[in-house]
Amino acid sequence: MTDPGDGYLAELASLVAIPSVSRDAAPETMRAAARWVADQLRFAAGRVDETGGHPVVRGEWLAADGAPTVLVYGHYDVQPTGDLAEWATPPFDLTVDGPVLRGRGVSDDKGPVYLVLKTAQALLEHEGRLPLNVKFLIEGEEEIGSPHLAGYVTAHAAELAADLVISADGAMWRPGEPSLSVKSKGLVSLDIVVDGAATDLHSGRYGGTVANPLHALSRILASLHTPDGRVAVTGFYDGIPELTPARRAEISAVPFDEAGYLTGLGLTRALGEPGYTTLERLWERPTLEINGVQGGGKYTVIPHVAVGHVSCRLVPGQDPPHVLDAIAAHVAAGIAAGGAPGVRATVRPDKAAVPAYTIPAGHPAIRAAAAALETVYPGQPVLLACIAGTLPATDLFERVLGAKTLFFSFSTADENLHAPNEFIRTRRLGEGMRAWEQLWRLLAAGPHRLAPGRGPAGPPESPGKRRGAEDD
Repeated sequence: MTDPGDGYLAELASLVAIPSVSRDAAPETMRAAARWVADQLRFAAGRVDETGGHPVVRGEWLAADGAPTVLVYGHYDVQPTGDLAEWATPPFDLTVDGPVLRGRGVSDDKGPVYLVLKTAQALLEHEGRLPLNVKFLIEGEEEIGSPHLAGYVTAHAAELAADLVISADGAMWRPGEPSLSVKSKGLVSLDIVVDGAATDLHSGRYGGTVANPLHALSRILASLHTPDGRVAVTGFYDGIPELTPARRAEISAVPFDEAGYLTGLGLTRALGEPGYTTLERLWERPTLEINGVQGGGKYTVIPHVAVGHVSCRLVPGQDPPHVLDAIAAHVAAGIAAGGAPGVRATVRPDKAAVPAYTIPAGHPAIRAAAAALETVYPGQPVLLACIAGTLPATDLFERVLGAKTLFFSFSTADENLHAPNEFIRTRRLGEGMRAWEQLWRLLAAGPHRLAPGRGPAGPPESPGKRRGAEDD
C-alpha cells in the first residue's frame, strides 16, 4: 500500500474546508460534511441517515464470508475555532507547515477518519476485497456529547451488529512511541447559575447595596476544591477503587518527563490531587474543572445572572448521576450556610452523562492492534495508556451492541486538539494506513483472529447482489 501523496492532501483539504462545528454550524453545513464522507464510502453503499440532530454516515462492505465483522466509528464534526487571532493560518484552510498539516479537525477527527477510508479504498483497488467485513458509522455530534447517537444506535442495533468496534477517534499518548488506550474517562458537565436582581444594574447607583451574582459564583466555584487541588465535594470520590501498588509500579515505569511536560505548557509547577503523581492523576484519577464563567462584561454593571461552566472527567467506579447529585448538594449546602447571601443558585446538568470505559489489556483486539503497530514501528514497544478525554460512544456500543471498542487513532495528544492551531503530523497518515491494513488482516486470520459471532447483519439486499460486493 502506498503512502498518501499530494492528491490525498488536496482531498483532505476539501473536508477540512467544511466548517462542521456541531455546536453552532448551520444544518446545511453539517449535511455537506456528511455527504462528503458518504461520497468516500461509495464502495460500501455510503449514505447519510437522519438522527433527529446532525446526520450520521453509514456504509457496509460485507463480502468476506466467514470472516469477523468490525464497525468503524469516527466523527466528522469539529470544535469551535476559538480566538481566530491565535491561529497562525485560517482554521479551515489545510496548511502544510513542514512536517505537519494544520487546520481545525485535521487531528480530531477528520484526518484519522480519512485515512481509514483511504485504506479500504486502496485495498479494494489492489486486491478487490477487504480481509474482513466492515461497517462504518461516522457521526456529526461527538463534540457536543453525541446527544442523538444513543437513539440511533438503539433503533439500528441489528444493522450495526459487529464483533468489535474500532474507533478512529482517541489520540495516542505521545508522538515518540506507538500506544494503545485501554481506558477512557467518563464525563459529566453542568452549569452553576446564580441569579440576583431582576435585571442588570448600574454599578454606581446600586453598587454596595445588593448582592453581585459574580461575587457569589466566585465563592461557590472556589469552594469546589481545597487549596491543594483535591475536589472538596462530599461523595465525589465514592466508588473509586484504591490504586494498587502494582498499578502504581506500572505507571512509574512509563518514561515521563514532568519538567518537560510543564515547560511545554508554559508552566513551572504542577497542581492536583495530593498523594498522586502527575501521570497517576492523568490516567487514574477523576477531575472537576471550571471551564468558563459568564456574566456582565467590561462595562460598569452589576450582572443579574452569572454562570459557571463545570465539567468532570470520571474514572471506573464513579456513577455519573451520583457525581451530579453530589455537586448539587454541595452548592445547596453552601447557599444554606450563608456562603452566597442575597442570590439564588441552581445546578443545571447537561444531558450527556458518560461513565468511564475500559477494555482488558488481554483482549484479542489489543493483541492484534499491538502486533499491527509493531509491524509499522519495528523495534518500538507498544505502550498501553489511558485516554484522559471521553468518547461517549464506547459505553453505548457495549450496552446496545455488546461489543468492545478498540481505540486506533493516529492523531496524538499534543496536536492542539480543541485549541487554536490544531495539527497532525503528515507521516501519520501513511503510518495509519499501513497499520489499519495490518490490523484488519490480523483480526481476520492468524493467531490474533477475532472469532466471528455477530454475523454481518444489514438491510435487505437486492436480488442477486450483495451489499458491498466488489462491483459496487
